[in-house]
Order: sequence, then C-alpha cells, then structure tokens
Amino acid sequence: MVKRIIAIMIIFAVAAIAWAILGSTNSSRTDDQSGKLYGRVEGLWGSQHLQEAPTFYYLTETKKTVRLEDGKYETVSEQAVNRLTLAGSDIKMALDLTHRKKGLMWYATYRVNFAARYLITNPFPRPQQFMVDFAFPSKHALYDNFRLVVNGRPVAVNDFSRERITIPVVLQPNETASVEIGYLSQGLDKWCYTFGETVSRVENFTLTMTTNFAEIDFPGNTISPDTKERTAIGWKLAWQKQNFITGKQIGMDLPNKLNPGPLASQISYFAPVSLLFFFFVIFMLSVIREIRIHPMNYLFLAASFFAFHLLFSYTVDHLDIWLAFLLSSLVSLFLVISYMRVVVGARFAAIEVGLSQFIFLILFSLAHFFAGYTGLTVTIGAILTLWVMMQLTAKIDWEEKFRTLK
Repeated sequence: MVKRIIAIMIIFAVAAIAWAILGSTNSSRTDDQSGKLYGRVEGLWGSQHLQEAPTFYYLTETKKTVRLEDGKYETVSEQAVNRLTLAGSDIKMALDLTHRKKGLMWYATYRVNFAARYLITNPFPRPQQFMVDFAFPSKHALYDNFRLVVNGRPVAVNDFSRERITIPVVLQPNETASVEIGYLSQGLDKWCYTFGETVSRVENFTLTMTTNFAEIDFPGNTISPDTKERTAIGWKLAWQKQNFITGKQIGMDLPNKLNPGPLASQISYFAPVSLLFFFFVIFMLSVIREIRIHPMNYLFLAASFFAFHLLFSYTVDHLDIWLAFLLSSLVSLFLVISYMRVVVGARFAAIEVGLSQFIFLILFSLAHFFAGYTGLTVTIGAILTLWVMMQLTAKIDWEEKFRTLK
C-alpha cells in the first residue's frame, strides 16, 4: 500500500511539472503574440483616444530691449498666450464596441461618434481676435465626416500636419460665439476626455455618452458620471457640471472578452489541483470497493488529463473558446472512461471515474471562465469532496486495510 501511494505521488509530481511547462509555453505564446499583434491591431484599427478640450486664448504682443553681444541694444517683440475659460461645452458621443480577435487575444476595438458644441465669449469692452485650438485624440486614427462650424457657418480646414487645428475668431464686446466640431473615428481599449495637462476651470459643461455594452468601467483618476440610465443595449451616461476646477478627466475602459491565451495558461497551472482531487477520490473509492488499480493505470489517467489541457491550448486559437473547451472535454472523457472500462469494468469507469473526472477536471476548469469565482468553486468542491469521503470511509479499519492491501 505504501509503495503504491509513493508511486502515485511520483506520477502526480511528474504530471505537475508537465503542466507547469505547458502553462509557461501558453504564457510565452500569449506574450509574444500580444506584443506583436497589439501594434498590428492599432495600426489597422486605431489607438486609444485621448480627446483634449479645445484651448481658447488670445495673443498679446510685448516689446522689450535686449543687449546684444557687441554691446548694442535691440528692441524685440514677444507674443504671450493668454488663456480663457470656455463659456460652455455640450458634448454628445457614442461608443460602439466591436471586438477583434488576433491569435490568442481579443482586442476591445470601438467606433466613436463625437459631436461637440463649445461656447466662447469676449469678456473685453473692445473687439478682439481669439484663437480656438483643437487637438485630435490620436494620430493613429482615421477621422471620417469631420465637420467644423463657427456660428452656423462651416469652416474649411486644409492643413492637419500639426495634428491639431487653430481657428481665429473675431468677437465684438461681450459677444458669444459657438464652435461645433464633430467626427467619426475608431479606437482601441480606452476613450478619455481631458480638460488640460494641469488643473483647469470648467464652466457649464455637459457630456452625454451612450454605449452599446453593459459592462462599463471607469479608469483611475476619472470623474464618475452624474446620471446613469440603462438602455436596451447599454448605458446612457451624463456628466453635468456648472462651475468646477479639476485635474481629472472623463474616461471609459472598454470591456474585454475572455482571452483564450491567458485562460489556457490559468487552467494549465491549476491542473495539478484537479488531478490531486481526482487521484484522491479514485484511490479512496478503489480501497472501499477493494478494486486494485496499479500505479501504471494512474499514469495513463494523468496522461488523459494532460491531453485535455494540451488539446485546449492548441485549438483555442483556431476555434471558438467554448467549442475548443467542449472538444477537449469530450476527448479527455473518452480517453479515461474507455480505458478504465477495460481496467476495472464499465460501471465503475462510467459512474465513479467518469463523474469524478467531470467534476474535478471539467467543472473546475470551467470555473476559470467566470472571473472571481474560481477560488470559491474550488473551495466548495473541496469541502463537499472531503465530506463525502469522510462519510464513505468513517467505518473503515485503516490499519487492517493497510495490512491486507499490498
């Protein structure tokens, strides 16, 4: 009995090493692909969007006298940038999530429809020329149907070489003008709206965002929406501020699908736990039923378990993740049950062995599909397994068993 247990433990240790190697291989494949493919997806689709609020300012010219190297003096002119606060901002935008898969990874790509109306006011008792500077959210993006309207009149823009546009607007004393900007574009992973690089004052601000996804998540250092309204396909979120000062921004992290690569690695690393429970239950049931199962049989059972993870790891990047999981489960179940049917008989193979494999291999692996519930699932499974085994073995004379089973 002791020699048999030691042999089973050695088989378990070898299997655990094999799973560690497979898990590392999956992680390496995922990391290699992720680094290469992210750039390809970004180049084909677009990058993260960081939309800056327009800068509203006017220029003043000052003259000063400077001393040259030869001792002479010269008068030079300098321009100073005087920033003002926007009188109002009314932004409406929609995020349309469309996932893209490359290799072992899913990427959260999205379309964005951005339309903003900004108000600018001349606070001086004289006519003044002002500048409105608008930066595009990303240089790695396409902008379709771009439109720029000042006081209801479209403004043609031909120079985009600086990745931003600057519009001169002349305002009469106390006059208010509207500047409307809109575009359709595409991005990746995250969308943000920032009020400036430093702390800024914001007045009469409204941003309304609609999404076609329900799993909303806000990045760190961002402002929570003031109102949230559930829609048929997602959310309608609104940020409404009258007068506030902030160094934060507004943002949305686009939800990711379950990524096959990291999932295959997690399941592989966790596999020794599944095999440990399985070996324990099969060994205890064989003792109770007085069925002799040789350590070599345990070796083939471990190999059949390993076949599940190996097949899943190399089909998940070619098939749908659920189809790959189903295929791997059926293949592993077939290997184990068909083999144990010959070793110990059809009934024990189909019920005790098959049910144990379904619980400890398939259900435990399935728990990794639901983030945050894996540990709870294993804990509940461990407690139930312990309780069942304690009930089944409570009356066994273990001293006698160890003496009679060689």
